[in-house]
Amino acid sequence: MTVYPPSEDSFLLASEVKNYISSLKDKKIKILDMGSGSGIQALAAIASGIKKENILCADIQPEAITYLKKQGLKALHSDLFSKIPKSHNFNLIVFNAPYLPENKYDKKPDTTAGKRGNEVIIRFLKEAKQHLKEKGIILLLFSSLSRPEEILKEAKKLKYQVEKLTEENIGMMEVLYVYKFSKN
Repeated sequence: MTVYPPSEDSFLLASEVKNYISSLKDKKIKILDMGSGSGIQALAAIASGIKKENILCADIQPEAITYLKKQGLKALHSDLFSKIPKSHNFNLIVFNAPYLPENKYDKKPDTTAGKRGNEVIIRFLKEAKQHLKEKGIILLLFSSLSRPEEILKEAKKLKYQVEKLTEENIGMMEVLYVYKFSKN
């Protein structure tokens, strides 16, 4: 297995990370880059003025952790929040979630999110709330193939405020979305 390479989804989310951070007066925030892969979201945050020591990267792939550490980033091997201490809370959690429905050709955890394409995303939203600081937000990317209506319905049940920030049609009848989730 190799590190998930940045693609159109990574660049779309990185653009929203930069937009959000540029709108902040105080750049002394704590960030979690969940499913960090190559570290593109952490690097976008650093390029926008966030100090490297205020960013924690997490990934399920050991190869990604090795890669991130070689870049000088704090990185933790974790299946979502399983290894993130409960005492660690963040102002911003960024997640380029795996969002494709599992199929017989692809069952890799860096791209597939379960049989429906959203199980990992819904589990993430359930677990993330306890790691968000007051007024903290989540920037989450997923696809039209992830059954967005189910994700948004679950987010409302979890009492998140939800705002669509952007969408991009990437062809093959697929649209990528970046949503902002915040605690009610």
